Amino acid sequence: MKRIFQLIFWMSALSAHPLQAQWVQTIGPYGGNISCFAVDSTSIFAGTASGGVFLSTNDGQTWVSAESGLINTSTWALAADGVNLFAGTNGPYGGGLFASTDNGANWTALGFEPYGVRRLVKSGSNLYAAAFGGLFLSTNGGANWDTLLTKSNITALAVNNSNLFVAAGYDGVYRSTNKGLSWTLSDSGLTDNIVNTLVISGTNLFVGTTLPVPVPVDQAPHPYGGVFLSTNNGENWMAVDSGLQNTPVTVLAVKGADVFAGTSRGVFLSTNNGTTWAQMNNGLTDTNINVLAVKGTKLFAGTGTGIFLSTNNGASWTAASTGITGTSISALGGFGSNIFAGENGIQLSTDSGNSWLTADSGIGPYSYVDALAQSGTDLFAGMRFQHGILRSTNNGTSWSLLDSGLTNLYITCLTVSGSNLFVGDGQSGNGVFLSTNNGANWTAVDSGLTNTSVYSLAVIPGEAGAANVFAGTQNGGVFLSTNNGKSWTLPGTGLSNEIVFALAGEGTRLFAATGEGVYLSTDNGKSWEAAGLTNNNVSSLIVIGGYVFAGTVYTGVSNGGIFLSGNNGANWKAVDTGMTNTNISSLAVIGSNLFAGTYGGGVWKRYLNEMIPDDAVKATKSGIPTIFTLSQNYPNPFNPTTTISFALPTRSYVSLKIFDVLGREVSTIVSGVLPAGSYSRQWNAADMPSGVYFYQLRAGTFNETKKLLLVK
Repeated sequence: MKRIFQLIFWMSALSAHPLQAQWVQTIGPYGGNISCFAVDSTSIFAGTASGGVFLSTNDGQTWVSAESGLINTSTWALAADGVNLFAGTNGPYGGGLFASTDNGANWTALGFEPYGVRRLVKSGSNLYAAAFGGLFLSTNGGANWDTLLTKSNITALAVNNSNLFVAAGYDGVYRSTNKGLSWTLSDSGLTDNIVNTLVISGTNLFVGTTLPVPVPVDQAPHPYGGVFLSTNNGENWMAVDSGLQNTPVTVLAVKGADVFAGTSRGVFLSTNNGTTWAQMNNGLTDTNINVLAVKGTKLFAGTGTGIFLSTNNGASWTAASTGITGTSISALGGFGSNIFAGENGIQLSTDSGNSWLTADSGIGPYSYVDALAQSGTDLFAGMRFQHGILRSTNNGTSWSLLDSGLTNLYITCLTVSGSNLFVGDGQSGNGVFLSTNNGANWTAVDSGLTNTSVYSLAVIPGEAGAANVFAGTQNGGVFLSTNNGKSWTLPGTGLSNEIVFALAGEGTRLFAATGEGVYLSTDNGKSWEAAGLTNNNVSSLIVIGGYVFAGTVYTGVSNGGIFLSGNNGANWKAVDTGMTNTNISSLAVIGSNLFAGTYGGGVWKRYLNEMIPDDAVKATKSGIPTIFTLSQNYPNPFNPTTTISFALPTRSYVSLKIFDVLGREVSTIVSGVLPAGSYSRQWNAADMPSGVYFYQLRAGTFNETKKLLLVK
């Protein structure tokens, strides 16, 4: 009967506040993982790894989305001929080949779904598709297909009249001189057998390579990869990589007589058919090049973070991603009216997502930010790939690295408890570290933490001022520390087989996000019960005024999305109307909006009162404090009454007491649990003699004392 009542109440609450409007994508941050280009006489198209296809008709100055009808937005191959546009998509949720006759405004599935389409080439009436399973040909715009070559993992393709060249797996290059009727292995002199790219320049054929395992520099002239040249249609090859710095070559492009190589170290140019190469990275803030394209006199470079444009043959580059909303957001943080987004670097919006600016001065390249937190007026960012912790004391204008005491950390989570800052390492398995001095120094605090792969952290105030710190682990359950990490216990075992990606709490409720749904504990982790969204991979959680939002990602049985429960997970409702990317990475509340970060779709936002009742939103709209504060009493000096104000960012056990100069307690103003908010309490000292007194606020781990003067 109780569950029936909860369901009726929950559904009536939703109907009383009907869904209006929908989610809208913020205007940026711009960029994305660019995986392919296609060029025709008037347009250039960019495919992204998870954000779909974008179109520019002004040579990259601005871009617009062109993905309506694409079942899967993981686009790895494009081809255009001025009339038709073709896209090859990948993944378990509707990959295959698609065609558009209106510049990507609408797409139609061609009904041909080879796995792992890597290259598309349009040559006259022929359309070639290179995939993991082989090379395929259509002569009627994709309506029908023939198999030309059965090979696994075809990574590169070049077409020159009746000559076809493909790179397959570890085999090297295969050549056909009769339009694919027969093939021969063409690898004489090709000592690097993993070929990433093929390009034809006149009578010259170039390949860019990678070695499967780097070898010592003294054992090979190009230990990581390089460029090879054939001047006789692939019969023989020779290395032409002087100046390439022994780096893997991911893509090659020809512009007139010049050859460009895209590598993990930027762009290189050869003006003499590969005899020598010069690095051309001026202005490239991301030197990990995925793809290159030439359109007239312009050269485009696609990277893991966006597009760069050169109009002077690579001498200098400028960012050219305006309008591309394919960024993968790994963390969101709301601090005051500002919202920060972690990706490869940090983006900041001060106007609710209407514009974004880069806020990562002092952060090196490939600094992927997976966690954000605020302590006082300082911001902290946790990075993956053993890059450590960053701190900004000026709202993201600049950042400094703080790693004293940190050891090889892959930071997956951050949380703040009073003056204590905790970080967790989910990938390297180094457990939890604590800083008590704003990140200047760190100490490992993992005694009793039998599983040190920590993916999530959360703090919930306990009784008598204690702070309960929870650590969610990989297949090890949720651990609890009641002494700021000095020791940990595993109070319950209900989550022992799950990765706990996120923790969120309110009052006595603690929610855990796992790969198999949401779990709930009401007794500090001693016991857990399933709380819905089974078979959903839950990545993020937020609890607001009794309501729980859960962000999920793609799985074999779920397309991801955002879900809402108003009854502790007994029932959930999808609330992601309007989102074209429902692969949710993170959630954050700023003001009246709920923001969602996605993998490959940038940042989205929606008004909270479109999803939950107004009274549940009031706390966020009225500005719940973000830090503990104790204000100076007023008036001071006073006689006989004065007012003491304080602020709590979270529900806390609060003790506010008055002491005389000898340290004796003379009055207790507050003693008990208070919800987050701002408070004022009056002290009447009519019965006390004149003199100096002290008032002390304890809340969680926060402890501050101030002086007041009674004058009669």
